[in-house]
Amino acid sequence: MNYMPGTASLIQDIDKKHLVLLRDGRTLIGYLRSIDQFANLVLHQTVERIHVGKKYGDIPRGIFVVRGENVVLLGEIDLEKESDTPLQQVSIEEILEEQRLEQQAKQESEKLKVQALKERGLSVPRADTLDEY
Repeated sequence: MNYMPGTASLIQDIDKKHLVLLRDGRTLIGYLRSIDQFANLVLHQTVERIHVGKKYGDIPRGIFVVRGENVVLLGEIDLEKESDTPLQQVSIEEILEEQRLEQQAKQESEKLKVQALKERGLSVPRADTLDEY
């Protein structure tokens, strides 16, 4: 088999179902319809999958164009094994509420850590005040 370097090797994956993990942490699942030399992707019948614990929910997104620099991981989904998951699918409303509660718990935990450090005379710079290079 001839190997094609770079994104050209993904041409054989066109019209197959893929999972795409983005830099911002979102997970997209859809059919790969197009790709270019910059690894920009066009996904069709895309859903955004949100995982919280052992539950997940899918939010329909339709056609999704992803800039290549935002792709962390791209993988083909085995359609035969797709339904063999230990995760429980729930409604969009339920998974969004679970996600909100999880984020709220993380914020509370972070506040407690900062407070404990402050009591010990230490300070942690906030992420939004740091200079980006």
